[in-house]
Amino acid sequence: MMIQKILIAIDESKHSEHAAEYGFDIARKFNAAVGLVNIIEPAIMPQMTATADPIMGMPMQGVGIEEMELMDIQKNQSENIVDRIINKLAGDMPVTHFTEFGSTADGIIKCSKEFKANLIVLGTHSRTGLDRLFMGSVAEHVVRHSEVPVLVVPFKESGSQ
Repeated sequence: MMIQKILIAIDESKHSEHAAEYGFDIARKFNAAVGLVNIIEPAIMPQMTATADPIMGMPMQGVGIEEMELMDIQKNQSENIVDRIINKLAGDMPVTHFTEFGSTADGIIKCSKEFKANLIVLGTHSRTGLDRLFMGSVAEHVVRHSEVPVLVVPFKESGSQ
């Protein structure tokens, strides 16, 4: 198999940056194109109604950020994450980047198909136990549902070895 396109999934974590370093190293060795994907999961905001504030007893109508404003803020944060990784790791390599809204795992798989990736690289937060049960595992979902090989790069905190 020839690795010609590598999709690297990133977020704001050091786990993701560690995986991105691996992905860019592999891309250089195989002279492969790189795609970066950052998924924006929808923020859950409580519905603002004209009910009374529990502390002040005053109506709360009009309080909060509009949904479109929140999406713009999240998109800007996503672009900052992508730009930071490109500036730090890409050097002179051209990079295609994707910003998707929705489920992280499904978004990664969707982008891998769109990019026609031969390999997906992502980091793992190494969640275990109840945390993993309740939070789910993006890496596990991608591994189980991807049509291309997936490299899951573990990350251990310094001092926890």
